[in-house]
Amino acid sequence: MMRNEILHGYLIHHRKYREKSHIVHLFTQEHGRVDGILRQTPPPQYQPICLQASGKSELKNFTKLEIVNQPIFFFGDAFFSGFYLNEILLRLCPLEVEMPQTYLQYAETLAYLQFLSSQNNPNQFLKQILRKFEHELLEELGYSLDFSTDSNQHEILPQQQYIFQLNDGFLPTAQPSRSTLDGQHILAMCEYEKGRDFSPEQLQLLSKLYRQMISSLLGDRPLKSRQLWIQNSQTQS
Repeated sequence: MMRNEILHGYLIHHRKYREKSHIVHLFTQEHGRVDGILRQTPPPQYQPICLQASGKSELKNFTKLEIVNQPIFFFGDAFFSGFYLNEILLRLCPLEVEMPQTYLQYAETLAYLQFLSSQNNPNQFLKQILRKFEHELLEELGYSLDFSTDSNQHEILPQQQYIFQLNDGFLPTAQPSRSTLDGQHILAMCEYEKGRDFSPEQLQLLSKLYRQMISSLLGDRPLKSRQLWIQNSQTQS
């Protein structure tokens, strides 16, 4: 139950509800994802907000909304990246479960996205910040991985190929394919130190691995942000 509780966070999605209200989904510092009804125009996305929440049910009543900072506008790949972040938070985060590390990484990722177009290698920069966000999110959702052993509790071998299954882990395979993972790249994650940039080998692994993990968690409904991103890339090429 919340009674005039002050929440700090971001709007990640909203939809019209009755004539003058909206159902809004927030990602908050205090309680992770919180859903509620807002009887005014929703705030812009990607901007820190502050409001009051009351109510016993899953849908809270939101009042006294304040927008904390100036508007942030994303274009191109930064726009689709922001859409992607919000969509996986909405789809994967349980309701009203505090996720402090993911919240901090989300705010940091939004800050980095503002400088995407000024990077010397924007594609590599984008991979780095998105993989860091996914890393924190998956760990906080309870999907932290052991990168040193396979599903049979044997050591990962550098020359071996593996397939990944969400409930089993890394399974050795003799049939290489687009989805198989190199043992040497899996082992490279054992050297990762939290907060640092991923190495090229780590990024190569995580780009495949986290896409598989997130797709498994999402089930049959693909991400709209990913579909739109692909369509936009095809239009421009």
